[in-house]
Amino acid sequence: MSAVNEKKVAALEAVKYIKDGMVVGLGTGSTAFFMIEAIGEMVRNGLKIKAVATSDETEKLAKKLGISVITLAEAKRLDVTIDGADEVDGQFQLIKGGGGALLREKIVAHNSDFNIIIADSSKQVSRLGKFKLPIETIPFSTQLIIKELEEMNLHPVQRMLGADDYKTDENNDIVDIDIWKTDIKLTDLEHQLKSIPGIVETGLFLTSTDLVIIGKGAQAIIEKK
Repeated sequence: MSAVNEKKVAALEAVKYIKDGMVVGLGTGSTAFFMIEAIGEMVRNGLKIKAVATSDETEKLAKKLGISVITLAEAKRLDVTIDGADEVDGQFQLIKGGGGALLREKIVAHNSDFNIIIADSSKQVSRLGKFKLPIETIPFSTQLIIKELEEMNLHPVQRMLGADDYKTDENNDIVDIDIWKTDIKLTDLEHQLKSIPGIVETGLFLTSTDLVIIGKGAQAIIEKK
């Protein structure tokens, strides 16, 4: 079965966890798209929820589908967040940020009681790092951060959109780094990166995930922490 169909399978399984009256975090990306579409249909059929979006793109889609979107400040706390991942390992650790929304995604995950990750089977890995790790940086410091990351042998590449610097919803830059060959523990790497002034956030999500749903063929494989 194609990756697209596997994404749909995972998304349709995940929305079963949403109940009336919940405040729901809506992820960003191609797999989350199917989840948001499914929630939109549930809302049309009478489901009453409030949602917090992890990106401007997600907010626009949710509103178009009739989902009531509120701010994180209004929500205060979320019952559940459903989001995708670029990689997920057997310890529920993730690389996220391929779609550029890692900062808001991490903030929403931190403020959720239960975090569900949905993905097609290609995203399941034994070890993180074949997918380049995105880092969000303040434009004022991006070029100096790149030099520092080069010295750490992390092969940084600033993300571009055509001829222009890629910008996040917070108007920051994204730098993608290669962690595949590093022997630094992920928790240590996260700490090391976050200690560099100007790095706002990384795409390492190491402890936030409670449930992973993988679309594998026509089946939804559910793994709970």
